[in-house]
Amino acid sequence: MSRLLPIPVAQASEKVAQQYARVQEMFGSEEIPAPFLIYGNVEPFLRDFYMNFKKFVYTDGALDAKSKAAIGLAVASHGKSGPWLDFFFARCQSLGWTAEQVAEILAVTATNYMYNTFFKFRDLSGSTLFDGMGVGLRAHMFTNTSLDHKTVELINIVISDINACKPCTSGHVTKGKDLGLSNEQMLEAIQCAATMYAGIQFLNAAS
Repeated sequence: MSRLLPIPVAQASEKVAQQYARVQEMFGSEEIPAPFLIYGNVEPFLRDFYMNFKKFVYTDGALDAKSKAAIGLAVASHGKSGPWLDFFFARCQSLGWTAEQVAEILAVTATNYMYNTFFKFRDLSGSTLFDGMGVGLRAHMFTNTSLDHKTVELINIVISDINACKPCTSGHVTKGKDLGLSNEQMLEAIQCAATMYAGIQFLNAAS
């Protein structure tokens, strides 16, 4: 049972209705995604989410919209958000990711949990007991996909950041630079992820 009910367009206050109109303009003839109607319960949040979503998730910037859709899918997977997973599954495929690549995005996201858990432990233990000991974990997913290496690193950076793994985040930023990702592209990947993470947390709590 939902804790907060969607606010239909016809029942929205004037301020919320104005934001819905801006959201509808962004999506054109497509239906407004259902999460926006939940965000309509709090107009300032709806307004902020819309503005950040349009700039950092939906349109081209330092990263193209296709790359941002992959990041959005990864974050929706992390946040276990069914509505946003459905949205980004469809958006990824509409922007040219194949069904195989969509599955690979999910698998790369999941693989980060394994490495983030391991390296975060070594970092948080505050001990040198584990220095020099091998990782021992297999991670073919990072190098054996049909995804381009830059996309994989963007996902790695974003999920490692959300998982608060400092050594992983630092290592992936360095690798991203080596692959030719600009500072602006990596920052925008985080802005995209931060926007979606906020939206997912609100939606999960509301549901």
